[in-house]
Amino acid sequence: MDESTMKPQIEHYEGAAGGWGSAKGLTQILERTRSTKALPVLWKQNKPEGFMCVSCAWAKPAKPHTFEFCENGAKATAWELTADRCTPDFFAQHTVSELKGWSDYALEMTGRLTHPMRYDAASDKYVPVEWDETFAEIGRELRKIKAHDPKRTIFYASGRASLETSFMYSLLARAYGNNNLPDSSNMCHETTSVALPRTIGVPVGTVLLEDFETTDLIFAFGQNVGTNSPRLLHPLQEARKRGISIITFNPLRERGWERFKNPQSPMEMVGGEETQISTQYNQVHPGGDIAACFGIAKALFALEDDARRAGNESVIDWEFIQDHTHGFEAFEKAAREMEWSDIETRSGLKRPVLERAAQTYANAKATIFLYGMGLTQHVHGVESLDMIVNLMLMRGNIGRPGSGICPVRGHSNVQGQRTVGITEKPELVPNAKLRELFHFEPPMEKGHNTVEGCEAILKGEVDGFIGLGGNFLRAIPDTVRMEDAWSRMALTVQVATKLNRSHLVNGKVAYLLPCIARSEIDRQNGVAQAVSMEDSTTCIHGSWGQVEPASEHLLSEPRIVAGFAKAALDPNPAMPWDEWASDYAKVRDVIEQVYPDQFESFNARLWKRGGFPRPLPARNRVWKTPTKRANFFVPEVVSADGREKDAEGVLRLVTVRSNDQFNTTVYGYDDRFRGIKGTRQIIMMNEGDMRRLSLKDGDLITLRSAEDDGHKREVPDLRVVTYSIPEGSIAGYFPELNPLIPVSHYAKESFVPAGKSVPVLLSKN
Repeated sequence: MDESTMKPQIEHYEGAAGGWGSAKGLTQILERTRSTKALPVLWKQNKPEGFMCVSCAWAKPAKPHTFEFCENGAKATAWELTADRCTPDFFAQHTVSELKGWSDYALEMTGRLTHPMRYDAASDKYVPVEWDETFAEIGRELRKIKAHDPKRTIFYASGRASLETSFMYSLLARAYGNNNLPDSSNMCHETTSVALPRTIGVPVGTVLLEDFETTDLIFAFGQNVGTNSPRLLHPLQEARKRGISIITFNPLRERGWERFKNPQSPMEMVGGEETQISTQYNQVHPGGDIAACFGIAKALFALEDDARRAGNESVIDWEFIQDHTHGFEAFEKAAREMEWSDIETRSGLKRPVLERAAQTYANAKATIFLYGMGLTQHVHGVESLDMIVNLMLMRGNIGRPGSGICPVRGHSNVQGQRTVGITEKPELVPNAKLRELFHFEPPMEKGHNTVEGCEAILKGEVDGFIGLGGNFLRAIPDTVRMEDAWSRMALTVQVATKLNRSHLVNGKVAYLLPCIARSEIDRQNGVAQAVSMEDSTTCIHGSWGQVEPASEHLLSEPRIVAGFAKAALDPNPAMPWDEWASDYAKVRDVIEQVYPDQFESFNARLWKRGGFPRPLPARNRVWKTPTKRANFFVPEVVSADGREKDAEGVLRLVTVRSNDQFNTTVYGYDDRFRGIKGTRQIIMMNEGDMRRLSLKDGDLITLRSAEDDGHKREVPDLRVVTYSIPEGSIAGYFPELNPLIPVSHYAKESFVPAGKSVPVLLSKN
């Protein structure tokens, strides 16, 4: 793809999610990556004794489809198994300063990294280095920082790393002396991990894949299924064919929630059959979900009053509330007293719309509540989830087959990493077990999450940063300020499979280290190793690599973590790093020892079809909360974006992903479902707002942050496109618009960057 010749095109897309559009998208990425290995490997993707997709974390079924991959999962695999190589010769030809001018897409299109590289400031280039020398110098630098203050090093983990790697990495950080273990969960679903423990006593969702087979109703909030988790469309389609209603709340019209043509069905592909996914599609204001839920609750109470007067069956599950909940009376009072005018204003939805949703809910025996980052990435995201749980508890929809709460997670093991210790919160770690098994004193001071890590870097309080995968500098907010501060660090180390922007902004000593990919065979001492990960439904799966590594110079992530540990830590016979890095089954044995209630018979159950679920008390209506009950909470606000009234001219920006990307990885410049081709410099706007601001399709504008804190934040030359989005709101792409988000704009309590309602100002170029 020649970016210089691309011309932006905006044209309405008529097709459904899936269908021939997905097939064409897969063909294009296979051609672009010249990956001859990807197509045969896709047959093993998400299959028993195959490998887990490196894209989203949706569940792997016990009885897989013929093609158990979606368009974006296939793109991720082809991207990883590209024929292109980013070798030392490439780096010899290009300075880092030059590469900073390349696009995200162009950087990753250079191919797989093949050799460990060290940044040479004198030549402004990366130069090859041997692994032994690499570990020795990184160890020396880490030891120097530790001697001064171990809390001045950050150990970041993306969601890609396996359970085995993640456990070793978390142990490395704690043995080093800190809990600075931010991860990609901090940027998306940490809100879940804060809200659910206080309401139902577990930090994750309660739904299993089989619940979709018996549910009567599905609510979906703030999630774009067609782009972010397309394999979820299969159980949604099956539910719709059983006559199940799906009620969607989302600011933008997204094709995946509208209709789906199943690429696995010859009849649908050849014929014109499509499945309508949403039976009710409600375009709520960004952050208006709290108000919408209040409206549904208020309508449910009215239906309950009607049922009592008529002597009919109760709408509210009083027995469940009496036996299992706390705080109901305060919530009932708040919902009954909430004015419909406030609900309509804050949610952007009319009373009859919410009453219809409530009536449908009242008629259902078992309901699944599904949500994504459209709820979690708000200033009051925690309270948004409180309201979702309130609705569930009103009708006893936890601990019943076909019901429960279902956060749709992003990266494929981001949830599992938290399970095995990647957390900044020492109270979530079995420290007594760590002391007993590994003979050291774990640090008990809270570490940095992602936002706190960024704040510390901006203040000059961090000297070392180890990045286990990901594209940290591109994914975080306040991009320009963060890049300016980054070079003050003494040491930056990035473990990766492909080149990205984060690798071009370096500390005084900087390394770029290539690792074996999940789809590749990981041999240690000649023996192929399996790894494991946890999906969105808390099920644990094994994964086997399928093809030979891209280079003989790659090391596995466990081997790299072991190399860091041996170089940076004093020897400890209780931490046999080489032994663990040579046999991952031994790591799983240790994980079972540390977390016996979660990983009983870990190795023996690794290949259970469909995975084995972690035990969750809430599934059995056992509530591990301070009250020993499931808790109703009354939100302090009605709008999750935290605003009362914006200043004149302020618009609320929602950052989104395109159909041609996964997280910060950009596969191309087309967003098929939204009808956008050849560009990512786009702002989607309501037609009424465009008229009010005297704008027309194709006009170029500049966005500036409305935050008045003395820092300039702007993104110029964005093209305006008419789109179906609530008035007063606009949408554009992550990560290009991250420079507009202040580090200080995050969800209260969870510290998740609030990228779904960013106050901005617009000016025409």
